[in-house]
Amino acid sequence: MLRIALIGYGKMGKAVEQEALARGHVISLIVDMDNQQSISAISPANTDVVIEFTQPDSFSGNLKQVMLSGVPMVSGTTGWYDQLASVTELVKSSGGGLMYSSNFSIGVNVLFKLNQYLAQLMNRYEQYDCFVEERHHRHKADAPSGTAHSLSMQIISGLDRKTRVAGEELRSRKPAAEELSVGYVRSGEIIGEHTVGYTSDIDTITISHHAHSRRGFALGAVIAAEWMAGKSGVYEFSAIV
Repeated sequence: MLRIALIGYGKMGKAVEQEALARGHVISLIVDMDNQQSISAISPANTDVVIEFTQPDSFSGNLKQVMLSGVPMVSGTTGWYDQLASVTELVKSSGGGLMYSSNFSIGVNVLFKLNQYLAQLMNRYEQYDCFVEERHHRHKADAPSGTAHSLSMQIISGLDRKTRVAGEELRSRKPAAEELSVGYVRSGEIIGEHTVGYTSDIDTITISHHAHSRRGFALGAVIAAEWMAGKSGVYEFSAIV
């Protein structure tokens, strides 16, 4: 049994709570917009691990507070990965622990592995162009999604002919051959859909993941918390899937 503190109590926070309780854990503290000062109450005396799902502009402050507490943290917040080097330094210098992921769904992390393998396989077939597309609910605060970013970076690492991402700038020009086109949709209550496609004059190859509920993300975050309890260092969830 773990004592888990939740930072962020929106739809994801509530889903994480349900999964944590179902797996026999207890919720030690809930920190949300109306009681942000309560984050200072988190300590090893009452909490084994923190799970954080908030907004990009809140992540840095939350991380600093949790690292000061001496409790490891699992974060599903995205939109901060350009700060990864400084975040890693902060966690290591504090002796703390952080596990992060653009997506804690087991299925999405299987998609990540398929995506990496497919990029390497398609590297020899230059007649295929490549794209990434994602769709989410209209309340999502960042675009493209962190998962789309992860998929894009995996493709760029494995596909020599793609060296950078192009998104909003394609509203006014066509993509260069070396640019990977990343598109997004924000509409209704779409939980999350991600597609990677390779197109040629002859055919199209796609791999995709469609989330039916938030349960998969929440369950993965709890599994990550179970693994992170008592550990220090910086990890990606994909390393344990």
